[in-house]
Amino acid sequence: MQAMLTSTRKLTLLGELNLILIANILVALVAALHTYLLILEMFLWNKPLGLKTFRNSPEKAEITKVLAANQGLYNGFLAAGLTWGLMHGNPALAFQIKVFFLLCVIVAGVYGAATVSTRILIVQALPAAIALVALFLA
Repeated sequence: MQAMLTSTRKLTLLGELNLILIANILVALVAALHTYLLILEMFLWNKPLGLKTFRNSPEKAEITKVLAANQGLYNGFLAAGLTWGLMHGNPALAFQIKVFFLLCVIVAGVYGAATVSTRILIVQALPAAIALVALFLA
């Protein structure tokens, strides 16, 4: 009986570690997405990849270049906050940091979807929401 309880405990621990790993991978993917958005908005906004990604004309991109760079900087802050949460040594505080920044991403995604394009809901808010659910399940 004791051996069974010990093996069950090990399985539970491995399951919990796997869930934490999956949640952290999802958080890292959201951070990577926002790092990519930073690069697109700050450095590639009026380049071919930026024009294609955001469906802009060269004229519109030139006019909005400074606004896009500002937006890219905010995406960088979101990526930095998520990375901080992934790297923090205190698991309880790391959890809170990740939850806060994922919620920020979700709010920004919902606002962007309501004001700019519903595509933002799928590209930005949905991955963050999935990562948030995974974080709470872990």
